Amino acid sequence: MNLSVTDSAIKRFKENLSSKPDAIGLRISIKSTGCNGYSYLLDYAGEITDVDNVISVADISIIVDPESMTLIKGTEIDFIDEGLNQVFKFKNPNATGECGCGESFSV
Repeated sequence: MNLSVTDSAIKRFKENLSSKPDAIGLRISIKSTGCNGYSYLLDYAGEITDVDNVISVADISIIVDPESMTLIKGTEIDFIDEGLNQVFKFKNPNATGECGCGESFSV
């Protein structure tokens, strides 16, 4: 599989999608930004293009464009809920570095 998703992240994805009935899945993409080069973006998907990668996990469609897929292939997505801190964590085997706050990464 190109991506793996923990049970905690699946649960959170389902909760998020339940409030967006028009969404057909979740889109994960990468943008150039941050102090280390790249940042993860999670958004609701309203459409799937011909070039998108569609990964089905626990009845959830995760949509990733080809350019982003090359940067996150093999990544594990987790959801951490520690008190007031709630965040999706990406364990990316392609990342060669991360900024101190974990918001951006380099390859």
